[in-house]
Amino acid sequence: MKKTAVFYGSSTGTTEDIAGRIASGLGISSSDMYNVDSAKVEDVTPYEVLLLGSSTWGAGDLQDDWEGFLPKLKKVNLKGKTVAIFGTGDSSSYSDSFCDAIGVIYKELQNAGCTFCGSVSADGYSFDASVAMVDGQFVGLPIDEVNEDDETDARINRWVDQLKTEIP
Repeated sequence: MKKTAVFYGSSTGTTEDIAGRIASGLGISSSDMYNVDSAKVEDVTPYEVLLLGSSTWGAGDLQDDWEGFLPKLKKVNLKGKTVAIFGTGDSSSYSDSFCDAIGVIYKELQNAGCTFCGSVSADGYSFDASVAMVDGQFVGLPIDEVNEDDETDARINRWVDQLKTEIP
C-alpha cells in the first residue's frame, strides 16, 4: 500500500478509537497517525494517501479541531493524493444530519486536486438524511457507536478490505 496517514479529530475518544482500529487493519504505524488538534498542515506532505476522520456534532457540525485544520488543508495542493474519509455520528438522535462531517470534509476538499475513494452503501444504516450521501452512497465510512456498535467491527473490516483494493 502507498504511504498512508490517518488524520482525525476526536472530542470524546470515539473517533480516535475508530482511527486506531482502521490504522491497525491497514498496518499503519502510530507514527503515521495525527490528531488534527496538534497536527500541522505540512504533515500531509510526505503521504500519498490520507485517511481523514471526524465526529459529527449537533446538527451536522465538524468536530471542533477540524474547524481550524480543514481550511488550511483545503488550501494545500492535494494533486496526486488519494483521500478516504470516515466519521462517527448518532443515527438516532441526529438522524437528519447523520455523519454530516464526512460530507463536509468531502465538499471542502473537492477542488483541492485529490482523488476520493472509500464510498460506502447506505444499506443497513438507519437514518433520515446526511450531507455525506452523494449519488446514493456515503462518500466515506460512517460509524454509529451509540446505536449500532454491534456493526462497527464488520463495517471497519469491510472498509479496510475495500481500501486495500482501491488503493494500490
